[in-house]
Amino acid sequence: MKIRKAVIPAAGLGTRLLPSTKAMPKEMLPIIDKPTIQYIIEEAVESGIKDIIIVTGKGKKSIEDHFDTSMLLEETLKNKGKITILKEMQSISQLANIHYIRQGVPNGLGHAIWCARNFIGNEPFAVLLGDTLIKDKKPCLKEMIRLFEECQSSIIGVKRVNESELSRYGIVDVMKGNEPLLKVRNLVEKPDKGEAPSDLAIFGRYILTPKIFELLEKQERGVGNEIQLTDSLQTLLNYENVYAQIFEGKSYDIGEKLGYLKTIIEFAMEREDLKKDLVQFLKDIVIKKGTAPLE
Repeated sequence: MKIRKAVIPAAGLGTRLLPSTKAMPKEMLPIIDKPTIQYIIEEAVESGIKDIIIVTGKGKKSIEDHFDTSMLLEETLKNKGKITILKEMQSISQLANIHYIRQGVPNGLGHAIWCARNFIGNEPFAVLLGDTLIKDKKPCLKEMIRLFEECQSSIIGVKRVNESELSRYGIVDVMKGNEPLLKVRNLVEKPDKGEAPSDLAIFGRYILTPKIFELLEKQERGVGNEIQLTDSLQTLLNYENVYAQIFEGKSYDIGEKLGYLKTIIEFAMEREDLKKDLVQFLKDIVIKKGTAPLE
């Protein structure tokens, strides 16, 4: 079966970024001039997916507004002769067939995905976390979809992380074998220090079979008193093979303050209209603070 649909969980409260996320969804925080979630949807579209459901919650209406048509804005831009930006705004509402469902209570990632079960039906699907950007020569999800067509099994995107970061992620233990697909034998959600089975952290991209919905429906609460996707993936191992793919691209976690700041700077450094002035600004900042100048 082919992957035709994607789920983007975007119902989290964004507590690590308060107070900025009190009234603005963290998925709508801009990376320079584009909200984070637009990058996520563009990755899905570039990977061949056109049907997307975003799982939202209270205070997330701005996500729907962003991907909707804005007649007043478009008419204003047209009257002012700003045709280039007009076409860009029109393209946003035409990116994909985007649907929405609300997660009434923030019961965790697993529950958010379960909320999309009627939209997905009995077919495999992709999951892209709404606060995780991955930049590579080709979309990370596109490669995962290609590999799924070969193995027809669930695939988890993972990356190697430092020991100090292991307790922040779900961690997978894999059997030795040939990359890029490694067979998973164990998963642990946010392990305590010294208890991680490997340095491979789950990082925001999944291809899942519909069996996961049956398991999520029965899943007991785990870490944080939430329904954890990682726990249901652990149970899925009793029924099906699950694989991990180590991706090589650069990953960005905008769900915490320093990660968000780093993301903005790195993205700006790749833009010709910003790079030169930004480099000079950063040099000036460093010099004024009395530390070693940038190279």
